[in-house]
Amino acid sequence: MPQQPPAAPHQPPQAPGAPAQPAYGYPQTGPGYGYPQQPGTPAPFGPPTTPMHAPQAPAGGATGRGEVRTQLMIVGAALLAIVLIVGGGFWYVSDDGSGGSQTTADGGPSGSPGGDKQKAGAGGTEKVPSNPKSKTLVNVPLPAPEEQVTVKGSWLTDSTYVKSDVAKVVGYNLADGSKKWEIPLTAQVCAATKHVSENKTAILFEEALPTPEKKYQPCTKVGVIDLESGKLLWSAAAKSSTGGDKNVTFAEVTLSGQTVAAGGLSGGAAWNLADGKPLWQPKVDNEGCYDLGYAGGEALAVLRKCGRSPNQTLQAQALDPVTGAPKSSYKLSPGIEWAGIISTKPLIVAADVGKTAKNATGVSDLFVVDDAGQLKSRISLASGNFNPECPATEVEQCTNMVVGNGKVYVPSYEHQGQDSSGARTNELLSFDLETGKQTNDRADAGERYQIMPLRMDGSNIIAYKIPPYDRGGQVVSIDGTTMKETLLMENPGDKASQRAETRTTPTAAEYRYHNGKLFIARWYARKPHSSGTDDPEYLFVSFTAS
Repeated sequence: MPQQPPAAPHQPPQAPGAPAQPAYGYPQTGPGYGYPQQPGTPAPFGPPTTPMHAPQAPAGGATGRGEVRTQLMIVGAALLAIVLIVGGGFWYVSDDGSGGSQTTADGGPSGSPGGDKQKAGAGGTEKVPSNPKSKTLVNVPLPAPEEQVTVKGSWLTDSTYVKSDVAKVVGYNLADGSKKWEIPLTAQVCAATKHVSENKTAILFEEALPTPEKKYQPCTKVGVIDLESGKLLWSAAAKSSTGGDKNVTFAEVTLSGQTVAAGGLSGGAAWNLADGKPLWQPKVDNEGCYDLGYAGGEALAVLRKCGRSPNQTLQAQALDPVTGAPKSSYKLSPGIEWAGIISTKPLIVAADVGKTAKNATGVSDLFVVDDAGQLKSRISLASGNFNPECPATEVEQCTNMVVGNGKVYVPSYEHQGQDSSGARTNELLSFDLETGKQTNDRADAGERYQIMPLRMDGSNIIAYKIPPYDRGGQVVSIDGTTMKETLLMENPGDKASQRAETRTTPTAAEYRYHNGKLFIARWYARKPHSSGTDDPEYLFVSFTAS
């Protein structure tokens, strides 16, 4: 197994009792793999027999994956927790027998200029390109700082792709991939929200640039950037509730409407998106409760932690985004000290109950909470048949789950397909949020491909298919009613392009697709290490179809 990357330097000290579980953690709607299969028969749904891994090349062939699942190490004074984060999401329609996708009769690309902008499904706004065969737009080389730095943050508008870089944020023109603007920062980016409001988004950056005396700076600054003008509109910090001049260290930032909220082990704070005016500051009540982390999007929610380990409790609360006052509250069962939020409307909490999560997914159950704070349904994912991913401590970083159409879409765990090479594949499945039961929905990735959901597009699902060693990846739109797939993009399968696309695995990348443009970007930048290949490394790669 390839060597894992070093710890991310920006993480705050780990709280005692935090689980060292792998994790995985897209815009306002948030996004499994394995069972045995007998040759010549459909794949029954059953327990996985082998762990998930990227599609394999034949013996002696290159996999194109020079980087293993990136793991986020949370550094503490006394302990270290490794957090593995994966992102993604997919949809499927039909298969041509080779693992690739075909377009549907009513949603596929047309050979004529007049028929090339049909919708990818009745419920979506993404258009089918006249030719889904893509070409490279721009590949930006990976910066090479001596120490690993975080470059999380990736946003896509109608005209601009925006990416966090080393001590800066850069905007690129979608027409030709050229640099459009650059925002220099006083320190390294340490976290970013996936959410966008009025073409604005939020980032966290460190107190200062590293020095020989202090290599690891605390993550204390919140900033809002305009994705079109390329300006840092404002930045702010928060003081501790215990007094003093020390700024609070944050682990995450999110955005909902006009509210920017940041949280961590020292509590949470919020600001007005437009002008940076403080809405509330970190505080600890008489019961020792504090805001651990927020989730944004259509609504604002928080996980509030109370008490001391090993007797800590968690409450999931829907918040008034202006005052921070709870609208409703749901108390998780005793013993659940860490959880994530995968949706704020409806409110859905993910947790590993009693450490029963299998295949290192970090989540065994989903709790669907109604507007009154009552449990509507509980979805069990503990069988090992599914592959959602949640980190050890972050609140809004669960991935491989997408919520829409009154369902949560989850990939199955990977399993061996029928292809003679022994390559692995998986399916996209769903659960009903009202009943908590699995539905009959199923979208196959296709032989030698693996599917991950990225986001919702109306009632459709946008998904990416991880390719085998000799193919390019695919972007598909899945009809939320029929689970039929429409091909939106198929990337080149030549060696150089395929390796560039797959050199960063889904566990270490941000995937953004819109209007025939796909960007795959890294979370970390570091000085290259010997990998046994001369393949170039990129901060991001991108493809365009027209």
